[in-house]
Amino acid sequence: MQENLEILDEDLSGLKPAQWQTRLAAITEELGMFQPLGPKHCATFLDQGNTLLVTFETVQGIHNLSKLAQPLGFEMVKSEGWSHLGLLSSGDTWFRNDRVFGFFDQLIDDGFFDEFDNVIFYGAGPCGYAASAFSVAAPGATVVAIQPQATLDPRMTEWDDRFVEMRRTSFTDRYGYAPDMLDAAKQAFVFYDPYERLDAMHAALFSRNNVSRLRVPNLGAAVQTRMIEMNILSKILKQAANGTLTDAEFAQMFRARRHDSSYLWALMARLDQLDRPFLQVLLCRYVLAQGRAPRFRRRLQNLEQRAAEGEFELPSAL
Repeated sequence: MQENLEILDEDLSGLKPAQWQTRLAAITEELGMFQPLGPKHCATFLDQGNTLLVTFETVQGIHNLSKLAQPLGFEMVKSEGWSHLGLLSSGDTWFRNDRVFGFFDQLIDDGFFDEFDNVIFYGAGPCGYAASAFSVAAPGATVVAIQPQATLDPRMTEWDDRFVEMRRTSFTDRYGYAPDMLDAAKQAFVFYDPYERLDAMHAALFSRNNVSRLRVPNLGAAVQTRMIEMNILSKILKQAANGTLTDAEFAQMFRARRHDSSYLWALMARLDQLDRPFLQVLLCRYVLAQGRAPRFRRRLQNLEQRAAEGEFELPSAL
């Protein structure tokens, strides 16, 4: 099916929450399906191509990351002709809900995932946990998870004090421990910033033969946002779908960070933390060679003043 896709260009950003969900339901029902899953969850389906992208997103994240307030998968449907199954939550729930479990049980019973040549599960943070955990419903799927938690069971991850309100939620029953749920996946890719200590500790728990753990240093606590800004997230998903995503291919894509102001300033902050003025000068010169960058110009002037006072020796001019 490749019809009526112009409806996916509709701007939903100005709608109030109830209006937004009503309009989203109308759009997805026209091209596929909309199904409420209790007060905090729902599922959408756009029936198009033989590649299925399964995304897990929060309503709040959709509004923050999409100019049109649309689920991430809509863009891939329009540009690639994929089908899209979207699981949405109101707030961070990790999708630990019986209605969500039952929804995936029904998809398995119906042989839903068998209808597609390729299946990709995607999510970030709590949604990355869900993408990993529920991928077991589609053996042979490819999983792309950004900063996923492995579990919030305090008996295993009591060191993670960010989500203490979830400690009474069971992560030990169905679709529970995310790394184990990846055993049936063809390949999984876990992206994390090694300098975000808790994210890195969770990433370590995903060590499996079929899991590639890809380091994205200095992207901080909002890796998904940085990837979208660098225009590489859609490329990652495309390569995951066609089976060409490798560590080397990602390293090539990740070179885009050299032109991303958020990344460059985060790198500057890290060098500042490490007290490496020599490298800071090199970074400032590199950025300024690319164009106007007032903050880096001011930082370079400050560093040059420090060098003039004998704190360190300036690198040779390029």
